[in-house]
Amino acid sequence: MEYEDKAGRPSKPPSPKQNVRKNLDFEPLSTTALILEDRPANLPAKPAEEAQKHRQQYEEMVVQAKKRELKEAQRRKKQLEERCRLEESIGNAVLTWNNEILPNWETMWCSRKVRDLWWQGIPPSVRGKVWSLAIGNELNITHELFDICLARAKERWRSFSTGGSEAETEDAGFSAADREASLELIKLDISRTFPSLCIFQQGGPYHDMLHSVLGAYTCYRPDVGYVQGMSFIAAVLILNLDTADAFIAFSNLLNKPCQMAFFRVDHGLMLTYFAAFEVFFEENLPKLFAHFKKNNLTPDIYLIDWIFTLYSKSLPLDLACRVWDVFCRDGEEFLFRTALGLLRLFQDVLTRMDFIHVAQFLTRLPEDLPAEEFFASIASIQMQSRNKKWAQVLTALQKDSREMEKGSPSLRH
Repeated sequence: MEYEDKAGRPSKPPSPKQNVRKNLDFEPLSTTALILEDRPANLPAKPAEEAQKHRQQYEEMVVQAKKRELKEAQRRKKQLEERCRLEESIGNAVLTWNNEILPNWETMWCSRKVRDLWWQGIPPSVRGKVWSLAIGNELNITHELFDICLARAKERWRSFSTGGSEAETEDAGFSAADREASLELIKLDISRTFPSLCIFQQGGPYHDMLHSVLGAYTCYRPDVGYVQGMSFIAAVLILNLDTADAFIAFSNLLNKPCQMAFFRVDHGLMLTYFAAFEVFFEENLPKLFAHFKKNNLTPDIYLIDWIFTLYSKSLPLDLACRVWDVFCRDGEEFLFRTALGLLRLFQDVLTRMDFIHVAQFLTRLPEDLPAEEFFASIASIQMQSRNKKWAQVLTALQKDSREMEKGSPSLRH
């Protein structure tokens, strides 16, 4: 039966030569088999010298394997200890924020202790509250106003989808085509917002919330409308706040001078911001600054995308949130300080690159940015030039720009 084929017919037993071949066709189960096992009976036995050599090789392998296991165990232990320390640190920070800082916000937010704690990163569970308080609500937007704007947005979506003309008579000065383009762009951009998370795309749990915040904003500020990049800012806020509070923070954030200059594409003011940035660039990183000048690498090539999305598109999300933490504390200055921190972190690499490679590198930053090194690099940046701080340099440049416009007929509007 052993030699019957599939058809049930008896077949011939294998020849002695085939038996020898079968004995030779073995597969070792491990490296130990290669070293310690005796040779097959049909082969000469190992010489004593060779057997001893194999024994030593095996023992060396065991020693190296044990060393690797020990090293890996130590690495895992260190990781666990660091994670425990981090969790304990976050837990303590949450208690401090909830019990000491937030109840006494007005008196404590600018203290040295709070600023130091702020720099280390705000715990995720209190981040939304801190951002809301730090951004403020100068526009006095209420939840009711959000509901009104959202209702108008939904009505407009229905009107455009049914081809109605009701929305065309609204918001004098802003064409229906412009508003429709805004709404279409929102729909397109939502699907491209943090695609790897799969939570803002169609059918995702945060899709409708993001759509609501962006749609309501186009009704609240039809003069600004929707601009690419806004979806990333709104998405980060939605991850930390409920929808209405995210809308309030979003509207107030975009109303800040720097964001308004960029989102309204105020070329003159944008150029002033770039000029101020270059003052501090040359002050902090003269060698890299000279390299960029030589290769005609202007700030708009890399800064626009960083400022438009507040780094949320360019950096890993957890790192972007840490940048937002300090941005909420220090304002627009920190956005440009962060840019200089990034350039400083990679200056050795960047000085060896030409125009094309620098542009590609800065528009697609490495995904494995080391957080502590990055923030240490930012911390080393001095935002003071010839005894003038960021705000003073920016104001002086704005004044020069205005005087230039007044003095030159070709620059008058």
